[in-house]
Amino acid sequence: MLPARFAPLLFSFILSGLMSFIVTGVATWKVLGFGDGFSGAWMNAWSLSWPIAFAVAFTAAPLVRKLVSKLVKQPAGG
Repeated sequence: MLPARFAPLLFSFILSGLMSFIVTGVATWKVLGFGDGFSGAWMNAWSLSWPIAFAVAFTAAPLVRKLVSKLVKQPAGG
């Protein structure tokens, strides 16, 4: 188990990996179809996009949390 202080980092890592995996898969399928070379092209695209997605997710998270808190009505008494 990791210490709780790593939760934001782990959250960004997992979410960015999952999202970039799905998005690059769909984009690669749209361009190439499910033919020869699809898997290799997908993994190439994913290996490039995941680090970028991770950096964006981790650095943007505090700003997004603030924006969401301004857009969501706070519960009474809180």
